[in-house]
Amino acid sequence: MIVATGRMFRSVRPFLAEAGIDEPVVCYQGAAVVDPASGTFLLHEPLSLEAAREVIALLTKLGHPPNCYVNDQLYVDRHTEYSRRYAEFQHLPVEEVGDLVAWLVEAPTKLVAVADPQEIPALRAAVAERFAGRMYLTTSLPHLLEMGNPAASKGSGIAFVAERLGVSLDRIVAFGDGENDLELIDEVGFGIAVEDANPLLLARADWVCRSAEVEGVAAVIDAYLDLLA
Repeated sequence: MIVATGRMFRSVRPFLAEAGIDEPVVCYQGAAVVDPASGTFLLHEPLSLEAAREVIALLTKLGHPPNCYVNDQLYVDRHTEYSRRYAEFQHLPVEEVGDLVAWLVEAPTKLVAVADPQEIPALRAAVAERFAGRMYLTTSLPHLLEMGNPAASKGSGIAFVAERLGVSLDRIVAFGDGENDLELIDEVGFGIAVEDANPLLLARADWVCRSAEVEGVAAVIDAYLDLLA
């Protein structure tokens, strides 16, 4: 089993250990592929430093300075209710650094703007207009606008893992529920969306299973294993 997530590696690592998953994990919407045991980054495709500084300045001007991920650490210009809740929920440190543009000297793995869901479309439009072709934009949750290297996605991440493991992409089945899973299900042999997934994903998926609330993904996996028994 291969995990592909938008999360930072250190936040998902405890769950990988609990589940006994030792295959490379796709993190940061595909901008990084990490070995779960050692924490070594097998692939890292960060956002360019120039583009990162430019978009941080734009988002700050618009009133939404982003979360900044560097070396698997999370940095913010100042703490907010969201950053404090995130730190408490994930049991992870979030460091306040002040002026992010001045502080940032290394290309970040990912940037994430946090806003009310009603504000996200306007923020996305502003970023898309200025950074067309220079930035990958997606949403994993309604209140998040995620920005990364335009060459990186969950699709590119799974392709890297497949090649490393010597597995044909045509033999991989992927499950997803968000817009950030579009490239993933496009890349593999068979893409499955859960029934309450993002409408864009539902339109592109090869099949739809029941929602996570009723363990739809687990039911599909169990059914397949039963066929092999």
